Amino acid sequence: MRPTMLKATTAFAALALSLTAVPASAETFTITGTKGTKITAQAVADFSEPWAMTFLPDGTMLVTEKTGELFHVTPDGKKFEVMGVPKVAYGGQGGFGDIVLHPDFATNQMIYISYAGGRGASSGAEVDMAKLELNTKGGGKLSDIKRVWQQTPKVTGRGHYSHRIAFGPKGSPHEGKMFISSGDRQKLTPAQDMRSALGKLIRLNLDGSVPDDNPWADGSQGELAKTFWSIGHRNMLGLTFAPDGTLWSHEMGPRHGDELNLIERGSNYGWPEVSNGDHYSGRSIPDHDTRPEFNAPEAWWSRSIAPSGLIIYSGDTLPGWKGDALIGGLRGQALVHVDINGTSASEAERFEWGERIREVEQGPQGNVWVLEDNGRLVKLMPAG
Repeated sequence: MRPTMLKATTAFAALALSLTAVPASAETFTITGTKGTKITAQAVADFSEPWAMTFLPDGTMLVTEKTGELFHVTPDGKKFEVMGVPKVAYGGQGGFGDIVLHPDFATNQMIYISYAGGRGASSGAEVDMAKLELNTKGGGKLSDIKRVWQQTPKVTGRGHYSHRIAFGPKGSPHEGKMFISSGDRQKLTPAQDMRSALGKLIRLNLDGSVPDDNPWADGSQGELAKTFWSIGHRNMLGLTFAPDGTLWSHEMGPRHGDELNLIERGSNYGWPEVSNGDHYSGRSIPDHDTRPEFNAPEAWWSRSIAPSGLIIYSGDTLPGWKGDALIGGLRGQALVHVDINGTSASEAERFEWGERIREVEQGPQGNVWVLEDNGRLVKLMPAG
């Protein structure tokens, strides 16, 4: 691979303990992309430090806040708090993270959540499975919470947890498998250490057990390595499957060098030995093309966009986006449209409106929804 450089049918009613009206700041505005494409944006709700969202079968959604709150949200912006979230280690980049529905949510109402957890000065990413209980009297909670994975080892610091979750599509070789991004926790060298889960992509069965077809499931690299699918990662804040079953992830580079990667079984993505960026101190890091034994990114950014949130768009509502990646840019303050053609990728267009984009999801009608880092939930639709 050669890199491209880039310049449940279940109906839920009034659900939970606290209701908030549509924000007074709600507005509709037009965004024009760098190539002239226009889209309509509608701000529908406000949050405090939102991090992730996922859609329920009825078109409503669940939204997490870093401080440890979970909300059930209607498409018009009404918010209902869901109780029972485990205590999170909040601070820095740590706190409540991802939320994803169990592949059989329509029948079992189970969800998966990720968050930073720990005691004292040490912390690490954790993933729990829980039952989502919503009722018609204005209440909601998580119950039957079970730990399915925790980052090993727990270390000091509050950065690079990653903890994104993705499930293999039905009918694919990864059906019934869960992938978890495990960041390097800003410790660098553990990303190449098979005795540490830091800087790895984890692959598990839905109950947290280890699949027997993982690359190092034979135990040749130790017990912990049995859970690894790929290694040599930095901070993967986007993880998703394309309709063709390929798995894509992006990760933040150090000082520039952000990457979009096609994930392959047992592959080493090179961090911290190689990067197309440099250390924040200015110290140089060898580029990917100097070490061909490492898996180079399909696309990369020489000026950082600080990617966060990732989908491969599969709808028909927004023409020209189907099959392509949409990436939120924190530092880039944009939604970045990346054209994907097989195993190659290149930036197609950028949509900027002066806000850091934390999360991206596709809604049931094919519209795209984003969470701004400043708190707004925004719906993106065709212009006109």
